[in-house]
Amino acid sequence: MNPLELTDAAPARSSRLPAVLRERDFRRFWMGESVSLFGDQITLIALPLTGVLALHASAAQMGYLTAAEIAPALFFSLHAGAWLDRRGRRRETMIATVVGRSALLLTIPVAYWLGILSLAQLYVVGFLIGTLSVFFFVAYTTLFVSLVPRERYLEANSLLNGSRAFSFVGGPSVGGALVQALSAPGALIADAVSFLASAFTLGSIKPVEPPTEEAARGQVKAGLLYLWRSPVIRASLLATATINFFNFVFWALFILYATRTLGVRPGILGLVLGAASIGGVIGSILTGRISRRLGVGPAFVLSCVLFPLPLVLVPLAQGRPYWLILTLLFASEFLSGFGVMILDIVGGSIKTALIPDRLRARVAGAYMVVNYGVRPLGALVGGALGTWIGLRPTLWIATTAAIAGVLWLLPSPLMRMRELPEVED
Repeated sequence: MNPLELTDAAPARSSRLPAVLRERDFRRFWMGESVSLFGDQITLIALPLTGVLALHASAAQMGYLTAAEIAPALFFSLHAGAWLDRRGRRRETMIATVVGRSALLLTIPVAYWLGILSLAQLYVVGFLIGTLSVFFFVAYTTLFVSLVPRERYLEANSLLNGSRAFSFVGGPSVGGALVQALSAPGALIADAVSFLASAFTLGSIKPVEPPTEEAARGQVKAGLLYLWRSPVIRASLLATATINFFNFVFWALFILYATRTLGVRPGILGLVLGAASIGGVIGSILTGRISRRLGVGPAFVLSCVLFPLPLVLVPLAQGRPYWLILTLLFASEFLSGFGVMILDIVGGSIKTALIPDRLRARVAGAYMVVNYGVRPLGALVGGALGTWIGLRPTLWIATTAAIAGVLWLLPSPLMRMRELPEVED
């Protein structure tokens, strides 16, 4: 190839890049989030396995651990949204939270190697990490619109959620291997390092953030009022909250059920979760095509069925040959991962398009109070029901009830929504 051909090839390669990745700040933000999301998937398997393998936690104690991680969304989301809309400096807040979460995670392997690790420490660390995560994700919604133009919302959300889906593929597999090689607490070091990578990339960008508002009465409840008055956001919240409640009844017991009842070893469990989540990668790639074919509203409605329905294969697996158990677990995670990617990408883009900048952090906080607030309740119910009626009956209840969440959407404007909506006042 001669020099002229090399010169001509460079623009051709550049033109094949998604348009949003040609923006330096978003590209760096996306790269940092991709590394951090990969580390999060290691923790998703390593932290509960620390409770199960290192501390021999019971079903109820696993429910408490899951609840401790997600309870802060119920306590702090509203005030975090009002504080950030008033204070601004969302990027600085996000940097502080990722550094804090890194330090907290490192306390677990240190305590384990010193022989002083306890369930009480896991509860405290889980609660504090959950608290910092609330501030991170409330700030994230406003930073996103500072980095991405409106016409690129679906594209940018597809990339970010595609990274999350790709992390599902490799993260649990690496996590399972690290648990076997270093112990469950030792595997958490990888996520701590990934948080530092996220802090570095956030520190290297300089987005222009929306203006802040003066403190006034009613700031905290303004987000809740918006949720109630918007028929689109209200219906989507009720649907996803229903799905999330029963999904966390399910997830509070899933690892315990898979390892103790189905006999799946940690390394194999990581492979199952990672390989099955290829469905999430495929979902992130196809979401744009599906939403164009069906319309963004019907695509969101469809995703609220595709996400919870395949999980019924998990309680169905008990008593089957081992090869069939693994097949059913693979199919369940693959299909559910496909559905949740469509839900997150389309649902996130609809909310981003609708919500005014001046209310964005407060609405994100209010949404999180409900949508994340039901999660610890679901985890506690899962732990209690698992102790009372057993693991498998609880999983049957959780997986079948989650599907009913779609009923909230049927009378809503989402059924007729073809394109991303205009901003609501």
